[in-house]
Amino acid sequence: MKNSRKLGKEERVLWGKVAKTTRPISGRLEDLLAFDDVEDPAGEPDVSLTGKDTFPRILAEPAEPPPPAPDKKPKIHQPMEKPVKRKLTRGRLPLEGRIDLHGMFQSEAHAVLLDFLLRAHERGLRHVLVITGKGRSIGSDGALKRAVPMWFSKPEYRHLISSYEDASANHGGDGALYVRLSRRRGEKS
Repeated sequence: MKNSRKLGKEERVLWGKVAKTTRPISGRLEDLLAFDDVEDPAGEPDVSLTGKDTFPRILAEPAEPPPPAPDKKPKIHQPMEKPVKRKLTRGRLPLEGRIDLHGMFQSEAHAVLLDFLLRAHERGLRHVLVITGKGRSIGSDGALKRAVPMWFSKPEYRHLISSYEDASANHGGDGALYVRLSRRRGEKS
């Protein structure tokens, strides 16, 4: 750089300590190792510099890890209220989103469902329909029908969902779920 000043011994030592905490760019390891030569054998920088070139000494001690947070009870989803389910069934409360997981493997369905719910939550949607399928085809025992409610209790889903309930017959019956998404932080009714 133009008009850049040279680093003093203490500054070089300090910079060397900072540089050691980072991952070097390939081919630049030699520059990092050059800072090892600047330190005194005792490991302490020379503080005999005076004037405006000196930095205050920073003593850093390893901090103790914070105590573990008290175990919070995991959020348990309550069943959807009957008036809300009735309004969804009759179409008085709109379903703002819908996803169909038919024919997907569990790993694929898990990722797609999580992405869908995250985007719906970010957009502020409240009620969505998740179609899992009834799982009555040959060789199937309804893997997604059983798995999706279990996924809702996992940490990645827990904060997104307020409640869920089997859908009514006109929305897929026991092969679909009404899902009420939780409100975003700071959002009021």
